[in-house]
Parts: sequence; C-alpha cells; structure tokens
Amino acid sequence: MTQLPFRHRFIVFDLDGTLVDSQHTIVHCMGRAFSSDGLPAPTAQAVRGIIGLKLEVAIGTLLPEPDEERALKLAGRYREAFHERLGQPDHDEPLFEGTLECLSALDHPELFLGIVTGKNRRGLERVLAHHEIQHRFTTLRTADDGPSKPHPHVLQLAMADVGADPQDTVMIGDTTFDIQMARSAGCDAVGVDWGYHHRDELKAAGAGKVVDRFSDLHQALIDLSGV
Repeated sequence: MTQLPFRHRFIVFDLDGTLVDSQHTIVHCMGRAFSSDGLPAPTAQAVRGIIGLKLEVAIGTLLPEPDEERALKLAGRYREAFHERLGQPDHDEPLFEGTLECLSALDHPELFLGIVTGKNRRGLERVLAHHEIQHRFTTLRTADDGPSKPHPHVLQLAMADVGADPQDTVMIGDTTFDIQMARSAGCDAVGVDWGYHHRDELKAAGAGKVVDRFSDLHQALIDLSGV
C-alpha cells in the first residue's frame, strides 16, 4: 500500500462552487423568488456572494433590510422555482473540470472523504446521484444538520462521523464561509480559484493554499503538511 505524502486523513469538500457549477440555477431561482414577492431580482454578483450559506440565511443577507419571516417565505418560493427548474430540458449543474480525476486520485484506504454543504440533504443526494459519485464519500453533512456556515458545528459533526481530529482534517472550498468554518474548527483550509469568491478573499479568510485546478490539490496538501 502506497503511503500518503501528506498528514491529512479526512478531506472535506464543499459542493456548490467547488465540485459542482450550480450558479446559473441558483441565480435564476433566487431571481424568481424575489420577483414573486415584488422585489427586484438580486444581481448575479450578489447571489454568488452568498452561495454556500444556508438558504434562509442567504436570502436574509440579500434582503434590503432584516426580515426573518419574509426570508422564510422567499425560501419556500426559491424551492418551488428550483423544483420547476429541475424539469427544464436545459437544466444543467455540471461537475467542474478535474473533479472526477481528483476524487479517483484520493481513493486510498487511509483516507476518508466527506462533504459539508449549505444545501439540504435531499438536494445534495440528488446532485451526487446524478453524477454517480455518492459512493466516494464516507459522510455527508448539510444545512439540515445545524447552523449555517461559517459556524463550525456541521464540520465538527463530520469529523466526529469518521473519528478525525482537527489536525487530520482539511476543508476544500470556494468561499470565505468554507475557509472561516474550517479555521474556527481548528482545521486546515484550501481555497479553489474557480468558484464564487475571489482568491484574495479566500487567503484573507485563512486559506493555507489556493489552487487553480484540482490537479494542484495533491501538492497543496503536501505543502500544508510541511513534508
């Protein structure tokens, strides 16, 4: 058995913006939800800025003023628009380039892979089944399991699932929410440059490395390990 060249034994991925390019669907559905309530649709840039948060939290961030009841109502309308969008022939949420190759390269008996996402479990399982990658992950933790990112609780649940300590764990994500969550949990974090937050924001949030492509992840993990 080949020995791993880095110290991490639990690699946790975000979903939207890291493994899957779902921004067009999210922007479309957010616009439908806001318009249905007489509000101007948020800009694509504004929506990209909140991807990764729990839906109600994300919508609350986009509202012109705090309104928890309205955020809950719009979340329901977002879900309605999303399920309608699923049935459209042009609906597509592709994997980012290199995702399958990366997951295959991390198939090792000493490694656990997991996902921590702001999606609910039903949405996560639908995406994984569509791309036939559900078997790659030992644990899945979602918005159903606790507070929104960047709170560390859901990541801590994932670590408990596999018996991993913070020093054994690294979070791979495209937003500052992912990075802040990891750092709050005492874990390493690697940002990806193809997602929805700028690399400078990821570095400022505490990312030890930011990679331009999945093929760079292996070396980033070695560098973080100081090997």
